[in-house]
Amino acid sequence: MGIMLACLNDFILPDLLFTCPVNPLLDKLQPYPFEKLRLLFSEVTPNPAYRPISLGLGEPKHPTPAFIRQALTDNLDGLSGYPSTTGINLLRETIAAWLQRRYSLPAIDPAAQILPTLGSREALFSLAQAVLDPSEKGLVLCPNPFYQIYEGAAYLGGAEPYFVNSDPARNFACDYGSVPDGVWSRVKLLYLCSPGNPTGAVMTLDEWKNLFDLSDRHGFIIASDECYSEIYFGEKAPLGGLEAAHRLGRSGFPRLIMLSSLSKRSNVPGMRSGFVAGDAEIIRKFLLYRTYHGSAMSLPVQMASIAAWSDEQHVVENRAKYAAKFERATPLLQQALEVRLPDAGFYLWADVFSRTGLSDIEFAQRLYAEYNVTVLPGSYLARDAHGINPGRNRIRIALVAEVEECVEAIQRIVEFAKNL
Repeated sequence: MGIMLACLNDFILPDLLFTCPVNPLLDKLQPYPFEKLRLLFSEVTPNPAYRPISLGLGEPKHPTPAFIRQALTDNLDGLSGYPSTTGINLLRETIAAWLQRRYSLPAIDPAAQILPTLGSREALFSLAQAVLDPSEKGLVLCPNPFYQIYEGAAYLGGAEPYFVNSDPARNFACDYGSVPDGVWSRVKLLYLCSPGNPTGAVMTLDEWKNLFDLSDRHGFIIASDECYSEIYFGEKAPLGGLEAAHRLGRSGFPRLIMLSSLSKRSNVPGMRSGFVAGDAEIIRKFLLYRTYHGSAMSLPVQMASIAAWSDEQHVVENRAKYAAKFERATPLLQQALEVRLPDAGFYLWADVFSRTGLSDIEFAQRLYAEYNVTVLPGSYLARDAHGINPGRNRIRIALVAEVEECVEAIQRIVEFAKNL
């Protein structure tokens, strides 16, 4: 009599234990911050007197511009064919032109130095799989707090993450000077995020020079996550990695890959459209990996992306909306919590303990229960490293909703904090 074995988790036949074979490195992955938040709220009933407002998820809520939607629907016939991994020439040329305008760069080779990706998240993860050699048992340097994809990419690439804490006294810049030489010699990949998530901190040219010098000395690759680069305050745009390399005379962007996305810039997180650019040799190897990985952007999304990268007016208008929110929300929140305007991005990174005595987790849970506002505990975005968790006792507030909804949420936070 035949027996069919269904691979679920573990199941037992008499005297036999069958276990499904899976990659053991998966056991190193921690739950995502929003799963932790779901569990934190699972037994809480929020106050029904208030309508729910979520400032927890960094998901843009401004409407997608009509011309981008139109470009997408105008090209639906493109769904009938397989897209290429490299994307069409016009998309890469459009991205190259945007990079040159945005960062005052010399000519960029669209064929060799640019590759379209399905947003920046999947590229941040898959880049590690393409450039890490598991047999080397290397290190991947990550900022702390950080975007959790960096950690997962390190583990599943066969490496170990090494966390570099941010320093509030230095505008939350990572203290790379604290990293021992013995650590630098093992680093194979360095992730950085500028403007930072969740701190909003922007790398300076001196900080870039320091990292480039270390990369030259030790040979590691720098992956510069710049998905928040177009949300800033004032006239001065954040310095980018390619721009810093060019200003420092680093022709060809050696060992540097920047990653960008339309999600925040153009309010199209569901379109999953981004790119990587930089060192042509790394791009060549990454393309080979992606050919097997199967991450190719559909033609309708490519055409909508071309429209988005070609237009700046909608970006200016989007940036003005965020500036208006921060102009109203920041001084209001300062009445109750320690917080300051970030360099860029759409997060407020607030200290809750110093003026309320609550931990970040207690604050988030009680705020949800009493005022039906969701924020993210900062400790969920960081790891215990070198004796501290740099996210502990802070919360991340994502000002992604429209202006009045954000202001209402901040007013509730202030009322909650003052009434403790």
